[in-house]
Amino acid sequence: MLPSRASKSSASDSSEALPRDAQSILELAARSMFDLFANASEGMLLVDRDARVVWINDQYRRFLPALGYEREQDFVGHPVSSVVQNTQMHQVLRSGKPILIDLLTNRAGTFVVSRIPLRDDEGQVIGALGIVLFDHPETTLQPFIAKFSALQRELDDTRRELATQRKQNLLGPRRAKYTFASFVGTSAASVEIKRQARRAAQSGSPVLLLGETGTGKELLAHAIHAASARSHGPFVGINIAAVPETLLEAEFFGVAPGAYTGAERKGRDGKFRLADGGTLFLDEIGDMPQGLQVKLLRALQEGEIEPLGSNRLQPFDARVVAATSRDLSALVREGRFREDLYYRLNVLPLRVPPLRERRGDIPALVELLGDDMAAEGTPLPELSAHALILLSAQTWRGNVRELRNVLEQLALRSDGARIDEYLVALVLREAGVTLAPQAAVGSDTALIAISPGTASALRPLAVQVAELEQAAIAAVLKACAGNKVQAARKLGISRATLYARMTE
Repeated sequence: MLPSRASKSSASDSSEALPRDAQSILELAARSMFDLFANASEGMLLVDRDARVVWINDQYRRFLPALGYEREQDFVGHPVSSVVQNTQMHQVLRSGKPILIDLLTNRAGTFVVSRIPLRDDEGQVIGALGIVLFDHPETTLQPFIAKFSALQRELDDTRRELATQRKQNLLGPRRAKYTFASFVGTSAASVEIKRQARRAAQSGSPVLLLGETGTGKELLAHAIHAASARSHGPFVGINIAAVPETLLEAEFFGVAPGAYTGAERKGRDGKFRLADGGTLFLDEIGDMPQGLQVKLLRALQEGEIEPLGSNRLQPFDARVVAATSRDLSALVREGRFREDLYYRLNVLPLRVPPLRERRGDIPALVELLGDDMAAEGTPLPELSAHALILLSAQTWRGNVRELRNVLEQLALRSDGARIDEYLVALVLREAGVTLAPQAAVGSDTALIAISPGTASALRPLAVQVAELEQAAIAAVLKACAGNKVQAARKLGISRATLYARMTE
């Protein structure tokens, strides 16, 4: 039975009827507070100790249609969790502690609510009272709601990020670090190698990456794995040149328990087993000892390996991507690399172009490498246009690695916010680089020769570079029949920069 509303009476009547004991005062206060909330709130509901709704007031009834109930009897008498979404009444009944201020969101809207436990004379929780304080909190509590919403979004973003990290951690560090977007370049050579690599990613055949050191062979191996049907599996790499010959067999095929003195008691999986279901990247395959080449060939042909010290064969399923900076065909002719293994690996050969064949990518690479250096605490100052032209003119025998080394030297030796061509020339000479007698500016095919008189050191370098830039722009514009958009693309600069250079 719910407490009746206190009748209004005059002050004299109240003084005569004033209860004299504390218990009566408490009962009167409880009844008064109940009536106050019943009249002033936007709605009230009561649940019993079993969390069933036993009563709602008139204000609460207006929420029933929005909650999906046409009749009160379809709501009252049912478990509160089945009729009110996201309710916390169970928590109040279980803990016996009130929730004085909270936000409740369900099909009827968003509300500011209070939840208060009800106790009997022995102090046992016999039910709970839910009070809707505001039914339009977006207008009355806008700052509170905005902060709550921001925190909720941040929580949701964090949960998604943790879920992604948890999924990635299942593979640990054995996953692809790069995609084709990581191979920076829009030159014809770059576009072609990425096209070929994407096609190779759709196949399950072995891939052989050929190219000079520092051209990005390992990056492409990661990208091929990431774009393949095996992307969900591990990416396991091994640099054959970096592992002592005596340990290579164990690295490849694993070690059986107790295979030799000092071996791990549980044994050790090799790279083939670790790469099961994914991709095995064999870097510097040209440095593999001939004795191990036979075992590698058998493993690739049979799809099974035999760990060191074991007589049991273990199947594996890994796609092999190999890479080398050496001339494998020459090694085969010299008898230093098995011909049958060469044909087994050389199913999809991809020649990764050196940096001198894609000079138009150098400005974009400088920007990317500068960002990486800044993230590592060594910001790269801005390079002048002439400095960038001078960098683009070099042959870069060490390719991207050498370019990054020079950029790091420039960053450490620069005292200002801008690097000019004089400092670039100085660093290149001190690094043992012979400045190129010709420059390839922006285009892989537009080579502008510098005559001995032009290249003479008797004139300032800035003048020589400016003349070179003018000649390069003129040559490319002529090759593009005056099409400035096409010329800017070939030069690797924006149209605005091209117009500015033409004006100068």
